[in-house]
Amino acid sequence: MSKLFSPIQLRGLTVKNRIFMSPMCQYSAHDGILNDWHRVHYGGRAVGGAGLVMIEASSVSPEGRITPYDSGIWSAQQVEALRPIIASIREQGATPGIQLAHAGRKGSCTQPWKGGKGISLKDGGWQPPAPSAIPFSADYNMPVEMSRADIDKVTAEFAASTKLALDAGFETVEIHMAHGYLLHQFLSPLSNHRSDSYGGSLENRMRFPMQVAQTVRDLWPDDKPVMVRISATDWVEGGWDMAGSLALVRRLKSIGIDMVDVSSGGLVPGAVIPAAPGYQTAFAAELRRETGMAISAVGMITDAVQAEHILVTQQADVVSIARELLRDPYWPLHAAKKLGVDIPWPPQYQRAKP
Repeated sequence: MSKLFSPIQLRGLTVKNRIFMSPMCQYSAHDGILNDWHRVHYGGRAVGGAGLVMIEASSVSPEGRITPYDSGIWSAQQVEALRPIIASIREQGATPGIQLAHAGRKGSCTQPWKGGKGISLKDGGWQPPAPSAIPFSADYNMPVEMSRADIDKVTAEFAASTKLALDAGFETVEIHMAHGYLLHQFLSPLSNHRSDSYGGSLENRMRFPMQVAQTVRDLWPDDKPVMVRISATDWVEGGWDMAGSLALVRRLKSIGIDMVDVSSGGLVPGAVIPAAPGYQTAFAAELRRETGMAISAVGMITDAVQAEHILVTQQADVVSIARELLRDPYWPLHAAKKLGVDIPWPPQYQRAKP
């Protein structure tokens, strides 16, 4: 039996296989509300055989968005738009999840295909919050340094969004601590220059992300898993690194986080990243080996044999597939064929099964 197509148990949740669809922003929502594009996008990947379908980074507040077109989960109207998407994912035997996010200083931007640059206040943008008043780049808005009250407010927003995600019917939530967004900004000394209890030492820089993680874990049912996505390294000297990631993952495990999704980079522009097939799996393997945490590997995983190898050699417990699922929504069905595994196809597609 293929490891890739074996089920995985996370608390009371059984996911049918170890192919997780990574959260990938579509920048196509209006007022944070998903629409027909998203129903086709997510439903198609469930039809294609993914075990878990993770809804893209969904902001916990309007000012937490990257762009004005981000998914959001701060209102009842957004929840109602999510319900049919969740239903379509479930109908295909896949598990629905959602990533809870806050962009911090990387917010108030245009869509990537329109340049991905900061939108000024006069053009409808906003001044994003951040650990310190340090912009991501000259093309981004100057952020405002968060007060203790601001930190408590965002924590409360994560709490409210967690409750809405549960009401919507999700089986798991993932907290976004990666790719240079708000919680990652607090973790890295490159973006966090605070002198209070939320800056300076590693313990202090982890304080706010851990505060959010504890809040979400306390609110999410005991029989359902909570995941966290991290950037294992900033790929910049003096930035967030594997020593910090090891400490963070150990802390996350101690409060009951169930799986960590290991990515990297995104905090600063111009970082030199040696992108190549499987370039992040060594981080995943080390974190799994040293902490005992269940780990998801991600990053240019495109081939079925490659994915199977990552799992069989115990570098990770699952693989999260991103851009390859944009290129091929039916990648899991094709991967099963390549690995010689007979898995069910949707009955409507049976006539085309190899």
